[in-house]
Amino acid sequence: MILRRNKFTVMLALLSAVLVRAGLAEAKAVRDPAGEKEVARCIHKASQGRAWLERTLWGLRDQEGGWIGAAVENTNGTHDLGPLQVNSWWVPKIAVLVERPETHVRHWLQHDACFNAEAARWIFLSGLAVTGDYWKAIGVYHSPTAWRQRRYAKGVALHLQHRFGAEL
Repeated sequence: MILRRNKFTVMLALLSAVLVRAGLAEAKAVRDPAGEKEVARCIHKASQGRAWLERTLWGLRDQEGGWIGAAVENTNGTHDLGPLQVNSWWVPKIAVLVERPETHVRHWLQHDACFNAEAARWIFLSGLAVTGDYWKAIGVYHSPTAWRQRRYAKGVALHLQHRFGAEL
């Protein structure tokens, strides 16, 4: 009985160590300087020279907190993918637009920062075209639910102020 408890304690300690190390590896991926530089390059490229759109994409990225390779599971079974955390719900729609298989689109959203930023731009600008309202489009990027949209837009506004100053 004592031997079993000791084995269990050792196994539990090893499992804890592995989980802690996995968490640290994930945290390092989030802060990877090369990855951050690539995300910045891709956001700049996706904005197509429009400063307001580049700032918007930065606001979305800062709110989402994603990174290259991210696939964060949501409670509804979808996943938030890549640096701008594009929801996997968009994968079939984007696959039709780019005429590529959904498996490729999902992989690109997760691992290709530029594809991810371009998709985020498209989602945001589509929301802007439908709503005609900047802050509503910010909210639509996140959710179809009005109260979640408002909460999300407030968060993005705070991130924009933090990154670009209160006068923005």
